[in-house]
Amino acid sequence: MKNPLQISRQAFASAAQTGSALTIGNFDGVHLGHQQLLSHVVQTASSKGLVPSVMTFVPHPREYFALREQRPELAPTRVSTLRDKVRALSCCGIRHIHIRRFDQAFAQQTPEQFIEDILVRQLAVKWLYVGQDFRFGSKRRGDIALLREAGARFGFEVETLRDVLDSSGIRYSSSELRHALAYADIERAGEFLGHPYQISGHVVHGRKLGRTIGFPTLNVRVMPRCALRSGIYVVRVNGLTDEPLAGIASLGVRPTVEEDGQVLLEVHILDKNVAAYGKLITISFLHAVRDEEKFPDLQTLTDAIRHDADVARNYFAVHGL
Repeated sequence: MKNPLQISRQAFASAAQTGSALTIGNFDGVHLGHQQLLSHVVQTASSKGLVPSVMTFVPHPREYFALREQRPELAPTRVSTLRDKVRALSCCGIRHIHIRRFDQAFAQQTPEQFIEDILVRQLAVKWLYVGQDFRFGSKRRGDIALLREAGARFGFEVETLRDVLDSSGIRYSSSELRHALAYADIERAGEFLGHPYQISGHVVHGRKLGRTIGFPTLNVRVMPRCALRSGIYVVRVNGLTDEPLAGIASLGVRPTVEEDGQVLLEVHILDKNVAAYGKLITISFLHAVRDEEKFPDLQTLTDAIRHDADVARNYFAVHGL
């Protein structure tokens, strides 16, 4: 039987008993490059009798420094929620996820403190897998040489990972994935992920405007600075019935009917009514239809939604669910 997933924000008792095989990263959007390196972590952990583990950060370190310096435009957009990240890491075979809050105290610790307090004492690292350019600790003073030196002293191995390339020789990276999502290139994003881009969340109450114009929607809040371009998408919805459901979704600020600028994901299930409030659903984005628009009146908006729904029906008639 597979060991249960454990999520920690401090020490990890099981790791202290058996030791961990650890990799460190943000893993925002667990793409095929991530999946390959995580597979290596899982295989190595199995061969050495260790716990396959990941340390990840909230928020992204680049986001922390951008906001601290009052330069929010430098913060990376977010590919996935923490829930979706945890689920993706678990699906890759990771059994311990150590979520570290990236704050001033963490940023200011010395490289030696990071090694001794976190890697050795808290996570009982016996094997560490990081990029060749991995830097850590205050002012990024820690490097691979320091890790290898500490490993010899504290009893852990250090292995460095190489870039993973796609069939065109392009390195798999979260930056490339964000670029595809920013341009609504859903097909390219799917190639990077190995599956359609997804967002999960609980269905919340909205203004219920959709039902008054004949298109009731499921409303899901999305993470701040969502990487996906605002627009209309053909989607597949899981979590409401035993089978996936066909839908059309709008991601954006709803400029025709709202002025608060809050991004919301609204999903209309095609030709079916389902009870959904409070349920956790997963929306898979299959095809980009158009950008978000502001319409002059509600009737023009309704006509556009009707056309979008027909586009989605035609998509599913060709491709199926």
